[in-house]
Amino acid sequence: MVAVVLNPPRQRVDRFYVGMAVTCVLVAFGGFAPTYWLQLVPGTFVGPPLLHIHGLLFSAWPLLLLTQVLLVANRRLDLHRAIGLAGISLATAMVVIGLATAIQTLNAGLAAGYGDRARAFLILPVSAISLFACFFVAAIANIRRPEAHKRLMLLATISLLQAAMGRVFFVLVTGGGPGLRPGLGEPPPLIIGLVPSLILELLIVAGIIYDWRMRGRPHPVWLIGAAIITAVVVLRGPIGGTATWLAFADVLAHIAG
Repeated sequence: MVAVVLNPPRQRVDRFYVGMAVTCVLVAFGGFAPTYWLQLVPGTFVGPPLLHIHGLLFSAWPLLLLTQVLLVANRRLDLHRAIGLAGISLATAMVVIGLATAIQTLNAGLAAGYGDRARAFLILPVSAISLFACFFVAAIANIRRPEAHKRLMLLATISLLQAAMGRVFFVLVTGGGPGLRPGLGEPPPLIIGLVPSLILELLIVAGIIYDWRMRGRPHPVWLIGAAIITAVVVLRGPIGGTATWLAFADVLAHIAG
């Protein structure tokens, strides 16, 4: 008979991060289901081809995160590192396409006569993409520090989920329906992005509580990340209405045009 010695603490860590990754996948796909995925089959989705590229790339990210977490849980670090190289290319493409999509939406809003409402609303996707890029770069810089690296990757993913959570509230407010999605009508006030974004920070709170139970204290990455995301979420509303931001939005619109 062979005795098998298990490592309960390590197993609990694996389960926690797998659970976090699964939650990210569910939020990402569940949030976009009414306004995108469920509209593809009946052909009711209305939007330019760039939105399909955007959807493909940004949907691939949470699936990649889950794959990477499962590989670590199964001790396949060699494959984890190899796929991580592809993740760098994916993240780069996401930043480029994400900004291009945001600017295209801005130009559509300007063409429709929404003016400063469209310019101000640009700060929501731009701030989310910027947070993702910053946390991702920090994660790559800490690749030899796995405790920081994995938490930074989760923070990068949580930053992206703001759009998915926002669509949940969009459906609750509008009732949803064939062809309906954000971006087709007048941009809503920036305050609409506050509650969905703060709700997502409950994932960070979960990480802090877990660390407190397992490590006796939260990892600094959680605390710094929470402070940064909260500051961006709270301040982007006031900043989006300033003359400086509106002028910056015009610069981006003209560059894309």
